[in-house]
Amino acid sequence: MEDASGKRDFNKEAASWDIPPRVKMAEDVASALRGRLRLNPEMDVLDFGCGTGLLSLALRPEVRSVTGADSSPMMIEAFRNKISSSSLEGVRAILLEEGRETEIPGKYNLIVSNMVLHHVPDIDLLFKSFRKALLPGGYIALSDLDAEGGQFHRDPQGVFHEGFQRGAVSRMLAEAGFENIEINEAAKVERPGKDGVMRIFTIFLAIGRLPEEDNLRKEPR
Repeated sequence: MEDASGKRDFNKEAASWDIPPRVKMAEDVASALRGRLRLNPEMDVLDFGCGTGLLSLALRPEVRSVTGADSSPMMIEAFRNKISSSSLEGVRAILLEEGRETEIPGKYNLIVSNMVLHHVPDIDLLFKSFRKALLPGGYIALSDLDAEGGQFHRDPQGVFHEGFQRGAVSRMLAEAGFENIEINEAAKVERPGKDGVMRIFTIFLAIGRLPEEDNLRKEPR
């Protein structure tokens, strides 16, 4: 779906977002993340592009707090309804201003983001914004599509990348100032491609860490 400006309208999808394949993907990504990072009760986590909070809520029991951030008011409303109806503590949902999504409030030990990167035109800018929002020694954990040739999305509106080459993601993270970068498979999604042929699409999980002595005022070269 798209709005009058030609952008995909996630507001219209919020009410029906939590379908079984998306729920399973979030669970698989959360499981892969736990296998690669030692989550702990001292962590404050940001879920960038949180949608209805599927990944946020999967991680919440193991960390101190989770902040979900999204630029879709209806997605945030759906997430807030979950928080309210279950009387959840240590979790909140904040609305990012459209057009200024990379201005991330707060500081975090870990930033996660699932299936958001391919909707972002300027990945380098986003990675630099993540770096500024992380505490020194903090982690980033990003999951998205491996390069898939444009078959995953039947409607290309709002899709700026047909998945990613893992080497390219690793280079961009390194250029943004992250170290100890590793990229592994996190999940698989079986669905018909744009051509109608049933396909298996793989989802990677890219993890990187900021140096403990990172100077956040100095832009990486």
